[in-house]
Amino acid sequence: MHDKLTASDIKKMEDEIEYRKLELRKELIQDVKDARAQGDLSENFEYYAAKREKNRNESRIRFLERMIKTAEVIEDSSKEDEVGMNDRVEVYFEEDGLVESYRIVTTVRVNSLNRLISIESPLGKALIGKKVGDRVEVQVNPSYSYFIIIKNIEKIDDDSEDKIRSY
Repeated sequence: MHDKLTASDIKKMEDEIEYRKLELRKELIQDVKDARAQGDLSENFEYYAAKREKNRNESRIRFLERMIKTAEVIEDSSKEDEVGMNDRVEVYFEEDGLVESYRIVTTVRVNSLNRLISIESPLGKALIGKKVGDRVEVQVNPSYSYFIIIKNIEKIDDDSEDKIRSY
């Protein structure tokens, strides 16, 4: 796995694990007990639904623990004039004549609909460490690449608007 995560990502995951273990787990166990008390388990949909939710919670806890255990911790700071983690970057696509804005995040916070792109994506890899005015080649695969120009870099300190994605 070895996802690249920041200390902030790991903290959010640890907080979610704590919530799931200390609060949600108790509720889900109680839901299973309540459903079981309703009688015949062979036709008790509530019991199976409660068990499924309890198992889903346990799977999520194991997934998060495994991600933390195997993570490669990376710095989320960069020089003031360079593109780094959590920065919002405005780029000009030479091929299309479009200007678009993206935020560089780790793989667990990716959300392309909200323009949150991974540092491991072709565009993310190409942007990291570059400066305003740089013309950058984005290598999509061995036979296709395109050029962009960095128009603006906005440093963002707070990543509270992003959520760790749930599976």
